[in-house]
Amino acid sequence: MPQPTATFLDLDPPHADLDAARFAVLPVPYEGTVTYEAGTAAGPAAILRASAHVELFDEELAGEFFAAGIATCPPVDPAADVAEQMDRVCRAARDLHARGKFVLALGGEHSITVPLVRAAAAAGRLSVLQIDAHADLRDAYGGTRCSHACVMRRVLEIADDACQVGIRSYSRQEADECPRQVERFITPARIAADPRWIDHVLEMLGPTVYVTVDADGLDPAVAPGVGTPEPGGLTWPQATALLRRVCAARHVVAADITEVRPIPPNHVTEFAAARLAYKIIAYTQAP
Repeated sequence: MPQPTATFLDLDPPHADLDAARFAVLPVPYEGTVTYEAGTAAGPAAILRASAHVELFDEELAGEFFAAGIATCPPVDPAADVAEQMDRVCRAARDLHARGKFVLALGGEHSITVPLVRAAAAAGRLSVLQIDAHADLRDAYGGTRCSHACVMRRVLEIADDACQVGIRSYSRQEADECPRQVERFITPARIAADPRWIDHVLEMLGPTVYVTVDADGLDPAVAPGVGTPEPGGLTWPQATALLRRVCAARHVVAADITEVRPIPPNHVTEFAAARLAYKIIAYTQAP
């Protein structure tokens, strides 16, 4: 199995030692079902490289949060077969959960969320918070039910509840087949109109939560390097306020950040993803 090109935050032992670390960063450089712009397979390595330039001191929380240990695991090897890829990701995450780790996966395309949720849900009931521009509720797309466009449809077969935030693009099929989920969307328009929108997010989530962030859920000004950019989206303050509240009010057990597509020489998206990953690590420890 290949070794990661960098460690998250450029940490050295003992803070990057897997045996002692509370957090395990799992790179998953997979893009087997991409349907628009390719390049998300390069996302995990780009996020890791960018993370070396993220300050260890969090200005919002006025503290450093790496001392709990953040190990960077070897990347999950991409597989030609979609089912095999999903199985590899699930096994890797399940093994880390069995060792008591908080798994923070870096994608790669969004399809990897399904096996990651499956691994996290093995321990009991689970809700999923999704930040995304797209609903991803299709039953099948491109000839497979494992497409990035089907990820939340599959997640709903595993998890007890899902709250979808930032959604601003979905199909007629999704609207017709998943009306309950569509009615529950926390859209950018709803965020703008309702100062209690985060309260409504929390009402949809159970006590134990998995967080999945598709980078295109953020405004393109924050994350331009994505496969399918959509106008609008969460601002940085909105995204961080949401994650801070959820991490404070619920037991967040794992997370992923997916769909980062590097577009050099612009490094805005991978740096934002690296900062958001460290924010999640910090928020789960904040008093």
